[in-house]
Amino acid sequence: MVLLTTALQANEAVIENVEVQRSADDNCAFQVRILHKDSGWKHYVDRYEVLDQEGNILATRTLWHPHEHEQPFTRGLSGVNVKGKVVYIRAHDSVDGDSKLFQVQLK
Repeated sequence: MVLLTTALQANEAVIENVEVQRSADDNCAFQVRILHKDSGWKHYVDRYEVLDQEGNILATRTLWHPHEHEQPFTRGLSGVNVKGKVVYIRAHDSVDGDSKLFQVQLK
């Protein structure tokens, strides 16, 4: 488990926590907690991505609606095949774009 707590600035999405379960065949299941001041359909976190060390997108979790009344919120993504020991998670919101990368050390 990796934990990061950061103050929310403006309307930037902040990844607060990532939990990962990794199987023997390198498939990972992620639980990602995101904080963002969703304000309705025009400004909300619409996805998060798992990237490898080279910046290639390994998987995307689409978020289909705003989470105005559920902050922070956690959403899962499973079946992600990861070959390395490090991945990065980034959130994306419909107005401000990509968040800062959140580094995750895998066991």
